[in-house]
Amino acid sequence: MAKEYKITSLRLADLEKELNYLKTTREREVAAMIAEARSYGDLSENSEYDAAKNEQAKLYGRIAEIEDILFHAVIIEDENEASGRVGLGCTVTVEDEKGNRTDYRITGSQEANPMEGKLSDDSPFGRSVVGKAAGEIFTVNAPNGSYTMKVISVSREG
Repeated sequence: MAKEYKITSLRLADLEKELNYLKTTREREVAAMIAEARSYGDLSENSEYDAAKNEQAKLYGRIAEIEDILFHAVIIEDENEASGRVGLGCTVTVEDEKGNRTDYRITGSQEANPMEGKLSDDSPFGRSVVGKAAGEIFTVNAPNGSYTMKVISVSREG
């Protein structure tokens, strides 16, 4: 199966902007660091040169990573939009068995950040809630045990 990264168009734009910055501004900065370190003389014992080369390796690694993501990106905005069901890009309000309500945004794995309430569709919660509609009850099979939740609402707003 071909590799694909599910991302929103907003995340796509952010990655393109970061890639442009890395390939222009940051690459020039790192090249200047290397040139300056070279001017200090003997490269075999030059810690500034080693640090600059390590920074260059990290830069090129990140550029390659972003290019791979962009090449295999699948934009997810419109999924399940008309159906009122939970899908990628949706914000879902759920209620636990104690009546506590929480909002989550369902994202692809590249955008997931649980601390910000952004959960991947590949997470145990994401796999359980995708495809559900308001009023439906679902069970999450998490590593620390199963629990039941109810979908209160599904929206497209971020």
